[in-house]
Amino acid sequence: MSSCKLDHPVEDVQKKLADQQAFLPTELYKATKDLLDKPLRQSQLNELFHLLKKYDLASKEDQNERNEKLKGLLSELNS
Repeated sequence: MSSCKLDHPVEDVQKKLADQQAFLPTELYKATKDLLDKPLRQSQLNELFHLLKKYDLASKEDQNERNEKLKGLLSELNS
């Protein structure tokens, strides 16, 4: 995944999540959606956006890697 200098507002992350809903594991989608109802740092929003960006076009291996990173981020933010 590439990193960029753009800051992604929560609305962009919510839209990206909705766009990728059909491709994400259901429990990961729901947990991420719930997380976006909480206040997050800009760096966390950016990370979420880039994990979701082009998720549908990623290989299964890349999707699994992103899933693990999402789970880690969710765990970190929910603790």
